[in-house]
Amino acid sequence: MWREISRIGKKLVEGGLVESHFGNISVRAGGSMLITRSGCALDELSEDMVVEVSIEGTCALDMIASSEAIVHREIYKSTPALAIVHAHCPFAVTSSLLAEGDSITPVDSEGQYFLGDVPVVRGGIGSEELAQNLASVLASHKAAIIYSHGTFAIGKILDEAYVITTQVEHSCRVKYLYDLAKKK
Repeated sequence: MWREISRIGKKLVEGGLVESHFGNISVRAGGSMLITRSGCALDELSEDMVVEVSIEGTCALDMIASSEAIVHREIYKSTPALAIVHAHCPFAVTSSLLAEGDSITPVDSEGQYFLGDVPVVRGGIGSEELAQNLASVLASHKAAIIYSHGTFAIGKILDEAYVITTQVEHSCRVKYLYDLAKKK
């Protein structure tokens, strides 16, 4: 499974959806999750850069797992997700900073059809508050944007979470350009 995580990590970096050392990826495996280690380069993942930690509670490997492990754990507990991608998509982050409410409404037809409104949530990086806020909105949405931080997308498989991540970024880019053009 680490090879699948590595493949998605490379795609995220190559697509400009994250800088190499930011973001994280996980996959549910029964009562555990495989998650990228803290500070690893997503485009250079090897087997030892993915760790298995419990979903039900903390364990010794939490100290080397992603700082967002607490968030992934709560999402797995509260949703049917089997895969999670957290990226620092630049247009999604920008859109969260410019948002006047608690969601972003795509203006492109694909975003409207596949995503609907994308919630913007708050909470500190790797905090219990963020874990609760994200798990709550991801129970009824495929993705959310953390204010000033990035996206979280869920799926039944990694490819689904990746595609949702790309869709959120695409819709945020289109909305940004549309809003910019309207101001002229």
